[in-house]
Amino acid sequence: MASSELAAGLAFFLQTGVGILANVFLLYLYIFAFSTKHSQRPTDFILSHLTLADFLVLSSKGVHHTMAAFDLQYFLGDVECKLSFYTHRVARGVSLCTTCLLSVFQALTINPRNSRWTKFKLKALKWVQPPCFVCWILHFLVNTIVPLRVISPKNTTNGTINDFGLCSTERPNAFVRSLYAVLFSFLDILCLGLMAWASGSIVVLLQKHKQQVQHIRTGSPGASPETSAVHAVLLLASSFLSFYLLSSSLSLYITRLGSPSRQLINITTFLAACFPTLSPYVLIHCDARICTNYLASGKARTSR
Repeated sequence: MASSELAAGLAFFLQTGVGILANVFLLYLYIFAFSTKHSQRPTDFILSHLTLADFLVLSSKGVHHTMAAFDLQYFLGDVECKLSFYTHRVARGVSLCTTCLLSVFQALTINPRNSRWTKFKLKALKWVQPPCFVCWILHFLVNTIVPLRVISPKNTTNGTINDFGLCSTERPNAFVRSLYAVLFSFLDILCLGLMAWASGSIVVLLQKHKQQVQHIRTGSPGASPETSAVHAVLLLASSFLSFYLLSSSLSLYITRLGSPSRQLINITTFLAACFPTLSPYVLIHCDARICTNYLASGKARTSR
C-alpha cells in the first residue's frame, strides 16, 4: 500500500471515529435532557436532529471511505450500496436543512420585542418541532431516485462511474444529469441562502446590542448562556457554509475533470465530512449545560 493511501486511510479512520463518538455522546445528553426535562431550550430539539443527521452522515459513508482508502476488498452488494448512499444523501440533506432552520430560528428569537418580526418569533417558539420532521420527510422523498442509480462494484460495466471506491453509480445522459443537478441544487441553494441571511442578521443584531449596552458595562463579565448559544449557531453556520462551498467546488471540478486522481477524491471526501465531525465539539464547547447534564446523569446513576 502506498504511503498516500495509508495516510488517507488513517485520516478517514480518525475523522470517522472521533466524529461518531462525539455525536453519540451528544445524542445521549439530548435524550437525557428530554427524558428528565432538564435545562431544555427550544433549540435543543433542532440540535438533536442535527446531531442524529451528522451521525448518520459519518456512519453511512465514513466507514466505507476508510475501507476504500485502505484498499480493502469490496464486500458491499447492491442492497448495501443503495442503503448506504440513500442514508448518506438523506442525512446530508437533513444536516443542511436543520442547520439552516437553527440559524433562522435563532435570528427570529433574538430580535427585540418591538420589531416587525415579533409575531414570527412567537410562532417560532411554539412550532419548533414540525419543521424538523418536514426536513426528514422532504429529503426521504427527494432522494428516492438515488438508490436507482447506485450499484455494487461487482456489477459494474463500462456504462458506470466508480464512486469513491466501494460503490458505483450509473452514468446518466446529459438531460437526466441536468435534472438531478437542478433537483438537488435547488434545496441546497435555498437553505444556504436562508442560512447566510440569518447569520448576517444575527451579526447585525449582536453588533447593535453591543453598542447599546457598552456604555453601562462596568466590568467584563463572561458571556451569558444566551450569548454563547448565539455564538454557537453562528460558528456552526459559518463552518457549514465554508466546508460546503469548498467541498462542492472540488466536487464540481472532479465532475468536469472526468478522471480525477484518488488523492483529489480523498481530499474532497474528507472536507465534506469535516462539518459533521466538528459540529458536536462546537456545541460541547459553547454550551455549559452539556457538562452539567453529564454530571447530573452520572449522579443519577450512582444514586440508584
